[in-house]
Amino acid sequence: MGMAEDFATLEQALADLVLRYEQYFSGLEKREPLPLRGEVERTVRRYIGTPINNTMLKHKFATLVARFNTYREHWNRILRLMEEGKYSRDRFISDLHQRQRSGASPAKAEPDRPTPDGPDNQVERVYREYCEARKSCNLPIDGISRDQIRAAIEKQKPALKGKLGTDDLAFRVVVENGKPKIKAGLKK
Repeated sequence: MGMAEDFATLEQALADLVLRYEQYFSGLEKREPLPLRGEVERTVRRYIGTPINNTMLKHKFATLVARFNTYREHWNRILRLMEEGKYSRDRFISDLHQRQRSGASPAKAEPDRPTPDGPDNQVERVYREYCEARKSCNLPIDGISRDQIRAAIEKQKPALKGKLGTDDLAFRVVVENGKPKIKAGLKK
């Protein structure tokens, strides 16, 4: 195999390794993917001292090595936290992925029942989801009130109405970068 094929294989193996580590850290995989990591490290070591004359291949290899080193530092930091007992697997995201795989979405799991005070029902649902998300991210829920959630939703509504052209909005809670956020979209 030539360098181009080896680098394409390395890129695919690195993407697979990143996925396997994410599964390991979320608790879906029981063992750390050490054999695949060793394979990626061997490929990197094989070409580290080799002169690469093709500029495109040289750049691709340098990018892959930099990406691998960045991920390796990240993985080592999380592994160290796990050994010290300071890392908690993000069960909220894991449960969300499980629900998505089974075909049930969080909105379908608990539908909004039409009531005379529909907006309050939505605020209550978003409040509960937000508190659960904060708990799953190991963030405090002290000081979070329904009024704060209602105010955050009301603050977003005018801009969203102008942007989307309707006030028929549905709010949901998502976790991004380990922090829960309230997102809006059109009602279905």
